[in-house]
Amino acid sequence: MSERRRATVSVTGVVQGVGFRPFVYRTATDEDLAGRVKNTGDGRVEIVLEGRETGIESFLSTLRTDPPPLARIEDVTVEDSEPCGLSTFEIVASIDSGGGSGTIPPDTAMCDACLEDLRDPDSRFQAYWATACVDCGPRYTVIRALPYDRPTTSMDAFPMCEDCRDDYENPADRRYHAQTIACPSCGPTLSILDSDGNELAGDDDAIEQAGDRLADGDLVAIKGIGGTHLACDATDSEVVERLRERTGRPEKPFALMAPDMEAVESFAKVSGDECDALEDTRRPILLLDGQRDDRPDWFDTVSPGLHTVGVMLPYSGLHHLLFDHVDGPLVMTSANMPGVPMATDRTSILDDLDGVIDAALVHDREIVMRCDDSVARFAGGERRFVRRSRGWVPESLPLPVDAGRDVLALGAEFDATVALTQAGEVVPSQYVGDVDNPETVAYLRETVSHLRDLLGTDPDVVACDMHPDFLTTREAREYAENGEIAGPAQVQHHHAHAASLLAEHERERAVVITADGTGYGPDGSIWGGEVLDASLADFERIGGLSTFSLPGGTAAIEQPARILASLLDDAARIEELLVERDAVGTQSEAATVRQQIERGVNTPSTTSAGRLLDAVSALLGVCTERSYEGEPAMKLESAAVGGDVLDFEVPYDSQNGSRVVDSGQLVRDLATLASDHSTADVAATAQWALARGLADLAIGVAEDAGIDAVGFTGGVAYNDAITRTIRNRVEAAGLDFLGHDRVPPGDGGIAYGQVAVAAARNAE
Repeated sequence: MSERRRATVSVTGVVQGVGFRPFVYRTATDEDLAGRVKNTGDGRVEIVLEGRETGIESFLSTLRTDPPPLARIEDVTVEDSEPCGLSTFEIVASIDSGGGSGTIPPDTAMCDACLEDLRDPDSRFQAYWATACVDCGPRYTVIRALPYDRPTTSMDAFPMCEDCRDDYENPADRRYHAQTIACPSCGPTLSILDSDGNELAGDDDAIEQAGDRLADGDLVAIKGIGGTHLACDATDSEVVERLRERTGRPEKPFALMAPDMEAVESFAKVSGDECDALEDTRRPILLLDGQRDDRPDWFDTVSPGLHTVGVMLPYSGLHHLLFDHVDGPLVMTSANMPGVPMATDRTSILDDLDGVIDAALVHDREIVMRCDDSVARFAGGERRFVRRSRGWVPESLPLPVDAGRDVLALGAEFDATVALTQAGEVVPSQYVGDVDNPETVAYLRETVSHLRDLLGTDPDVVACDMHPDFLTTREAREYAENGEIAGPAQVQHHHAHAASLLAEHERERAVVITADGTGYGPDGSIWGGEVLDASLADFERIGGLSTFSLPGGTAAIEQPARILASLLDDAARIEELLVERDAVGTQSEAATVRQQIERGVNTPSTTSAGRLLDAVSALLGVCTERSYEGEPAMKLESAAVGGDVLDFEVPYDSQNGSRVVDSGQLVRDLATLASDHSTADVAATAQWALARGLADLAIGVAEDAGIDAVGFTGGVAYNDAITRTIRNRVEAAGLDFLGHDRVPPGDGGIAYGQVAVAAARNAE
């Protein structure tokens, strides 16, 4: 018999509000250990263990290697002392929290144990859509205030029945202190409504009717955990086209939900890493490669002109039960009209989607804070967030500088998030969207207010973009003018991109390639293809793309043939292309645009890599009119799949004392190739040339300055071929490559970068 031991264990990380204490209780009792466990007021879990040496060592091994699925352990310290003769193990009330948690856990998918209960005819949770335990279910979207306890959530409207109360109070049960515990006797209920709001059926019958309607070709709104989806049969192209017509989304790709991995693999290629990401408890939408010989006919209706398709697996009990009545994949897109935040309650579903939906499957649990699905893809061999939202928010991110003051950042204009500092870390919000109208501004304010209340943070400084006309910039000014917060601390768009990458990797300095569509430059021009020598507090532009013009400004972004025209030098060919690519209607209008280019009238200058790719897309006839953000460049990437990189020399030039890639010569050389080579080969060559040119500029600067890392950020970093080329080139030069893993490289990561810059400047 081994000697008796007493150990006091302190655990830090995401260990409160994630079922950690019940896990400790069960593990300790399984090892026949006595002691206690409690949450502390500073976010730690403190454990006292007494028992056999082998039992304590086995406990510590399980703690480190197999914690609860929602926990994230950062540090474990163990101190030994003399045993006190403890004989039982107990869960002790938390310090200053009355049993609740002072941390905010994210929403996660239904766990396997709850899914088993859902399918078990002997379980009282059998076929109950809102089944959850400490390891799964809604969290962030139902919390009104901290501590995280049932009375501070929207579950407070559903008093527990006797059976649920027994489970809730039993430390050996996995539903111990599960704040969202519910069963058919006491929990939220479902109903299906027609388009006029009349109730047609409830609970199990409601799910069955929703499945029948989807199978019959109806468009159904489905209220879920953090918002509402617009759903339809993905395999019925006529129905998908009807959805496009009713929502005004003629080309934008729709996300799919498939019942299982077998169904996903029937229409998309899935690598091992992608399979792991799809099946992760956070259940993101993952962009998968659909370029296969047996691609189904309906694919192009769901994801027109693209080789990728966004796919997710069921993550709620409602989804699992719905697929009992539906065979194939469903379109599951956010239930909102363009520019309006997603609907979250019965009234907004019926009002906002009037004329769109044929029915609505709704429940009576309030969504306190909407939270869109997270979206990711693998680029350059690594996962990249397109949207960091459900499942990850509100997990904190590192802040590698001690600012001494709390910062609120409001992001940019498109794909906006906000971010707040708390206890030396940064908490980014869920996806807010494009802040370009009053409805989204209201949602931005609601998100800021909610996060401030939950975190108990009173920011000292507000940070924003440099663009004077962004509504987020105006919001920041209002905070400052009202005397509520100091500032605004305005951060240049691409510096914020670079700083988000540096902060994520906890680095002070790197050479960073920032390539995207649009960012307000310090000189008032439109940046977007920059090589920066960047630190958290400052940056210097030391290269990038040469400037070119956007004839007609916004019109050039909507009709990329205008950009192409500005990059060519053959007047006759310019006019011909403008007409061919539908940038104008007549030859006379084409002549006017050409003269506009020659005279420099309403032709703002840019260095945008995104706009350069748009021009190549127009050159090849891949996409001549943009209907959603990033469309021409995304379709160019798809056109390049399977293409070979041709023999090509990247043209360089000098501009304002910096070495740059010559944008005009690059496009003119590609135009010459296009006359003799396939679209796929020229598209692949264009992507390679852009990547190679920017990478070599960055590597040269890094080597000259003795900097050991080159990073890549901005919306263009979603492009797999471009990212791979840059990464391979950087690593071949013996330098560290920095890419995003924890925040989006696009504008969804801007707020995080703004916080890092403002904090670093304040620290200086």
